[in-house]
Amino acid sequence: MNSNCIGGVLHLRLLLFSTSHRILAAHPKISASRRLSTATMGSRSQLPSPPLAEKVKHEMELFGDVRVDNYYWLRDDSRKNPKVISYLQQENAYTEAMMSGTKKFEDEIYAEIRGRIKEDDISAPLRKGPYYYYSRTLEGKEYVQYCRRPIPNRDAPSSVHDTMPSGPDAPPEHVILDENVKAQEHGFYRIGAFKVSPNHKMVAYAEDTKGDEIYTVYVIDAETQAPIGKPLVGVTSNLEWAGNDALVYITMDEILRPDKAWLHKLGADQSNDSCLYHEKDDMFSLGLEASESEKFLFIASESKMTRFVFYLEVSKLEEGLKVLTPRIIGIDTSVSHRGNHFFIQRRSDEFFNSELLACPVDNTSATTVLIPHRASVKIQYIKLFSDHLAVSEREEGLPKITVYHLPEVEEPLINLEGGKSVQFIDPVYSVDLSVSQFSSTILRFSYSSLRMPNSVYDYDMNTGESVLKKIETVLGGFDASNYVTKRKWATASDGTEIPISIVYQKNLVKLDGSDPMLLYGYGSYEICIDPDFEASRLSLLDRGFIFAIAHIRGGGEMGRQWYENGKFLKKKNTFTDFISCAEYLIEQKYCSKEKLCIEGRSAGGLLIGAVLNMRPDLWKAAVAGVPFVDVLTTMLDPTIPLTTSEWEEWGDPRKEEFYFYMKSYSPVDNVKAQNYPDILVTAGLHDPRVMYSEPAKFVAKLRDMKTDDNMLLFKCELGAGHFSKSGRFERLQEDAMTYTFMLKALNMIPASGSA
Repeated sequence: MNSNCIGGVLHLRLLLFSTSHRILAAHPKISASRRLSTATMGSRSQLPSPPLAEKVKHEMELFGDVRVDNYYWLRDDSRKNPKVISYLQQENAYTEAMMSGTKKFEDEIYAEIRGRIKEDDISAPLRKGPYYYYSRTLEGKEYVQYCRRPIPNRDAPSSVHDTMPSGPDAPPEHVILDENVKAQEHGFYRIGAFKVSPNHKMVAYAEDTKGDEIYTVYVIDAETQAPIGKPLVGVTSNLEWAGNDALVYITMDEILRPDKAWLHKLGADQSNDSCLYHEKDDMFSLGLEASESEKFLFIASESKMTRFVFYLEVSKLEEGLKVLTPRIIGIDTSVSHRGNHFFIQRRSDEFFNSELLACPVDNTSATTVLIPHRASVKIQYIKLFSDHLAVSEREEGLPKITVYHLPEVEEPLINLEGGKSVQFIDPVYSVDLSVSQFSSTILRFSYSSLRMPNSVYDYDMNTGESVLKKIETVLGGFDASNYVTKRKWATASDGTEIPISIVYQKNLVKLDGSDPMLLYGYGSYEICIDPDFEASRLSLLDRGFIFAIAHIRGGGEMGRQWYENGKFLKKKNTFTDFISCAEYLIEQKYCSKEKLCIEGRSAGGLLIGAVLNMRPDLWKAAVAGVPFVDVLTTMLDPTIPLTTSEWEEWGDPRKEEFYFYMKSYSPVDNVKAQNYPDILVTAGLHDPRVMYSEPAKFVAKLRDMKTDDNMLLFKCELGAGHFSKSGRFERLQEDAMTYTFMLKALNMIPASGSA
């Protein structure tokens, strides 16, 4: 590739931004006090012995503090060391043996979960140009087909009442790409991007066949599937069309940091692609987005606190990148385009929940405030249309959509007034703006709640009319009216009120403290864990479980400051908030600690590891999925992916204050000789976000030090990454195993071993 890259730095936020977050002699065992049916566990004499990882002393010293990591050898960046692979295989075999007595039950749970799925289905068709685009799933098939169908009367204006014709007289369906065919030769298969060219004649798609999130991009003829040019290898899934003859894409450095943006002319060899920008600061990563108008591409460079943007005019590629928002530490900007103006969402320490500005395309320094900063309302992101602006916001912990009518393109842009809010029915819910047509008056959004399956709506921004276009089919007699959703508030140790979302089956729970509960948490990266629907969760709810989400600090549910108060030297608020939520739920008789299960993934797995060490007595069972648990060691090693970019999330432990603070909560560093509840830990061998060795070391140390004989199971997927297996049914197997583990821990599996 060309090495004449532009120096400097830039910034842009994408929902699909890749690689952004993570993240022996045994002690004598003290007999557990819980009752176990032989059908559930088998006799103790029949249980296999767990693997005991070899101890190899590895000392690490900083600031006069010496840490000993006996399991450092488990880290193998090649993922090929026979000794390491053998240990992981032993752990998998032990988990399989421990779960063998309930395998029949687990299989029935899997069949139950899968039985709720309408296997042959299509997504809500999206009208775009001369076609309706949609995806199709087939009965028994793991993956999707990408399809389109011509619009019969393409000149007619779009309406919320548009319906894609089907049947023998309708224009024929065309399958552009069938993932099932592509996946046949691979144990793992994921398409991370599927981009149709502006003229609808070609498709560029990004393919990962390992789970390591390093993609190959193929360009094909949309009608014939014939390849166009050679594939682009070793890239991210972040790519966009730059007109009909070129692509812009992002590549990563050796620590998997997206650091270079490239311009590729169709038909040219990848080695001749021109580098648009090289971000040399290892605290920053690149993102890429196309404007809704399709006239500009925005390349951004971002850290956790700063974001700045360049623009590339699609009709003038030869002019290269131009600065739109400058690099100013602590200022975060995202950009959109309409007519003669750029729209800029800007966040700073002063305007922490963001304000919305506009500036002329030909004078980017002349900004006008369209929506001022509000301390109680956070602007999440915007979607622009030719005549409207849709704003995704958060207020009092809940997402909302506000729509504004824009003046004619020729008219000046001033303060926006008279925004209309879309109304929703549940007390807690999730809503996201979806892909829509720029020239249309129709806003598409998806809505769900803990009791309401995912629903796609088209909203007429002129009339305010909403029309349901698609609702997820849930088979098996599901009735949303049987489920109750609530929002409660727990008081944290410092007096902060923490929101909790709750759902249960109203005909099964007693609310007297005897009900089993699963409490979920995350609390990092300003990510909002909004309450949405999962059909698989019904297998718990319909067995009398209460499900709850603790919206703890470190997330973004209550605005930017909610995040700021759960990071750096305030990170422990995340853990103590979760404990406070659990204590509140027990006090209010939603459960008891003898019936309380907890779960978190990735940075949420850090949460689970931390609260297990802090309050092991409070939980009956815990599930830590791909957990970021070796925090201090990882954040001290800049050769590990994500480390440098995340010093602005967790802190830089090369500074003494952060070193000792992070050491005080890092789960691997705080395992103690104490009783722990039943624990299930998962990992993916090819995970680029949280190395498999982190959960492996956590489990090995727990095995050596814990003083109970409760279950400690470790399942490492040897052919997957951060997001587990790739097939839609394969992923359900993980749900079935997790639910069986929790029910087993609670002694809720019938003696017959049958669901």
